[in-house]
Amino acid sequence: LTKVYQPTRGTILLDGVDTHSMSTMQVNKAGIARTFQNIRLFKSETVYNNVLTACHAMADYNIFQSLWRFKAGPKWLTKYAHPEEELRARTEELLKLMGIWQYKDMVAVNLPYGQQRRLEIARALATDPKLLLLDEPAAGMNPQETQELTSFIGQIRTDFGLTVFLIEHHMDLVMDISDRIYVLDFGKLIAQGTPEEIQNNNRVIDAYLGVAEDA
Repeated sequence: LTKVYQPTRGTILLDGVDTHSMSTMQVNKAGIARTFQNIRLFKSETVYNNVLTACHAMADYNIFQSLWRFKAGPKWLTKYAHPEEELRARTEELLKLMGIWQYKDMVAVNLPYGQQRRLEIARALATDPKLLLLDEPAAGMNPQETQELTSFIGQIRTDFGLTVFLIEHHMDLVMDISDRIYVLDFGKLIAQGTPEEIQNNNRVIDAYLGVAEDA
């Protein structure tokens, strides 16, 4: 079982609204989506269905209405057909933007590791977030994959017009992608600023690079 840790104090605000007491679904609908350090996909589902399932978070029909698959009929009864077309078009668009459309029929667990990471991000983007949280997205990646991921994150930030908040230990990625950096040492904030300011911060250098001993 996975133990869930709740914050002990403080508030979590998005556009001035406190999301601290919201359910996971409410947080997502408020505009926050995330990925995990250990990739969490619907592993036995296809790449296509992984993203389509996430797109359904935006659907506006109930179980009864989903049984009526025809476009003709009363408006209240046809709430499935038209939105479903849009959600499938959205799924195709996201998979193409992520560069994994050619894998759409592959079972997710069979994807190469770097492509699994892209799929997880695509699934998060399918919920149309304002804020995308990435938990160590470069974990387990080789240098080439990390370089590609850096460009990829910059691309989706621009293309989707959203804020990306990431936790990452890979300093090249952090310095290349970040507008602002917050540095923690044993849970304490020791510095914040631009990449240039962080690179020249003595407390950061001492904590992460070490201090040379006197001869």
